[in-house]
Order: sequence, then structure tokens, then C-alpha cells
Amino acid sequence: MPAATALRRLLPKPPLWVKPPLWVAMYHSITDTADDPYRVTVSPVRFARQLHWLGDRGLRGVSVRELLAATTEGRAKGLVGLTFDDGYADFLDSALPLLRRHGFTATVYVLPGRLGGENAWDTAGPRKSLLSEDQIVRIAEAGMEIGSHGLTHVALPEVDDAVLAAETRESRVLLEDMTGGPVDGFCYPYGKVDPRAIHAVRKAGYRYACAIDPGPHTGAYALPRVHIGEDDTSWRLTAKRLLHPVRRRHPADLFPTPYGPAVVGAP
Repeated sequence: MPAATALRRLLPKPPLWVKPPLWVAMYHSITDTADDPYRVTVSPVRFARQLHWLGDRGLRGVSVRELLAATTEGRAKGLVGLTFDDGYADFLDSALPLLRRHGFTATVYVLPGRLGGENAWDTAGPRKSLLSEDQIVRIAEAGMEIGSHGLTHVALPEVDDAVLAAETRESRVLLEDMTGGPVDGFCYPYGKVDPRAIHAVRKAGYRYACAIDPGPHTGAYALPRVHIGEDDTSWRLTAKRLLHPVRRRHPADLFPTPYGPAVVGAP
């Protein structure tokens, strides 16, 4: 018996009124993994294999914007959201060519307050270059969704009202001016979210937001995601996909969104 089939039989079945959450993969940096204390880096070779894993199973990677729109229209079957946090410059040369080779899209959450800078918030990790304005525009022109990761990568529940407004509202304005298109998505730095942060994101005009494991805050403005790392081989990806609906299931009708029931319809 295949391992995936055996694992599926062991998992508890959710109640009939509960639909599984969307499957959204969370990446960060695609480059050499030699120095990676925070486990946020995937090598280009591993990333290529992970994309092949999706394609071999009839799955297609898309931006979160596309995933939510498809869910509203009832055509999300076989779609997987692909997201990249922090706006690392290596996305342009390492991730984008592989995504385009597969016909996939993705959402890249960037920091307009650190354009062309470095990941100074990772005190124990190696310095990595962040995307510049020109590079962000090129990525948008290549068909990827650009979303906000705040201005400077701070934990929103820990800042005062003025900083919270700037991190949400100002970052969106800057990115829309930069790309010439709408910025619908926000991603909470460190995955930290609370009702006050959610309110600020909604007030700033975003249509959805991504977290990591938001628990009781799960909804259109705190979508759960699955961390993908260098150790995620085929069997680990299979296990994560099967376990995701069990770990993060929730009633669909609790989370109305501008796109419709955005948290349901996992492929």
C-alpha cells in the first residue's frame, strides 16, 4: 500500500459541514543553504524538484490572488498557492525562471521600506539582499503578484498605532505607485497576528492577508500556510498536504471575504 494511502486512512475525517482550507505554500529565499539558521532557505535544486512534485500530481502553483478568485468561481481544484516572504533578491534569478518554466505564478511579499537593503531583522543569519524597486517591477511584469510584507518587517502586534498604520497603509500605497497595479495581499511579518493587526490590514484596503498558523484568527485576513523548506522531499510534501486539512480545518461559513469563501476548497 502506498505511504500516502496508508496515512490518509489513519487521519480522522472532519465533519461533513467542515471544508478543508486552501493549501498555500510558504517559501522565503531560494539560494545556497549552507548558512541557514532560521531554516528559511531552499536550494534551487530542491525547489525545482518540489515544483516537479506539484506538476507530477496534476497540481499548478498560482498566486494567492488567483487562488482566491478561482475558489470564488468554483475552479480551484488542483491549484496550490505559492508565496515568498521577505522579498529576497534571489527570487528574480533563482525562483522566477523555474516558476515560468512550469507555467506557475506566485505571490511575492516585499518590503517597500527596505528596497535594495538587507534582512537586518535576522540577527543570527547571513546578510541577504532584498529586492529593489526595479526588480519588483520586473517581477510584476513577469506575471507574479506583488503583496506587502509591511514596510520594514516588524511584528505588528508589538507596535503602536502610528507604526501599525504606516506598516499596512503606507506600504500598500508605495507598492501600488511602484507597480501601477492593485496590491490586494498582505503578509504578517513573523506570522504574528492579532485582532488589532487584522483590523489595520482591512482598514488599509487589502482584500486578504496571509499568516502561518493563526489558530482562532484564521480567516480571509489570516490565511494559514504550510512552511516549505530544504528538507521537504516528495514524501514529506505528501504528508504535509494530507495533514494540512486536519491541522487547520475550520467552518467555511465563518470567513466571508471580498472574493467569496476564500478559506475553503483545498485541491
